[in-house]
Amino acid sequence: MIELDNVAYNYGAGDLLSGVSLALAPGSFHFLTGPSGAGKTTLLKLCSMHLVPTTGQTRVFERDVADMSRDDVARARRRIGVVHQDCQFLDHLPLAENIALPLVVAGADAAAEAGNIGELLAWVGLGHQAGAYPPELSGGERQRAALARAVVMSPDVILADEPTGNVDWEMSQRLLQLLVELNRMGKAVIVATHDLNLIRAAKAQVAARTLRLKGGALELAGADL
Repeated sequence: MIELDNVAYNYGAGDLLSGVSLALAPGSFHFLTGPSGAGKTTLLKLCSMHLVPTTGQTRVFERDVADMSRDDVARARRRIGVVHQDCQFLDHLPLAENIALPLVVAGADAAAEAGNIGELLAWVGLGHQAGAYPPELSGGERQRAALARAVVMSPDVILADEPTGNVDWEMSQRLLQLLVELNRMGKAVIVATHDLNLIRAAKAQVAARTLRLKGGALELAGADL
């Protein structure tokens, strides 16, 4: 579904990533680890086509990103749900309308999808918060809302950037369970995290591979996790 072939990326001061290759298959579950500044967020942005590699090739849904038009990229992005680390919402809109924003941007009838949005909010445990505004939500509620917004378009791939970074262990487990459920529905999932305990907990539930960014290179983590 997403392939990186010998990809490098730099911000003008040497390569942050170099020689990175990755194949994200349907129904796969990957964790992406590495220290702060190793390039985890950059790698996810390459997968979501928000960045273009300095060298190397990116293929998304069997198409070379370099050959895709802006409209092609927009259509492909609708099949990729991204859970951002910073959980940005529009504070003047109630939660249900924030969740519906990807539908509005895509030109869909958000009003016709109100029932589905209600079900989605209930699935992440926020059914009673549909009319709440983002500043009224706790950190854990915002993270669950971010996951709901990421999957409202029923994407094929979920990219989650440190989705449990600002919540306690109990909420981390709840978010993990939601991601595992999505994977069991056939979604490909990749989670960037520094939380090794979360990875260990996940491996009791799902056949997950763990990848580590180190020195700009991507490697398969071993049993030391």
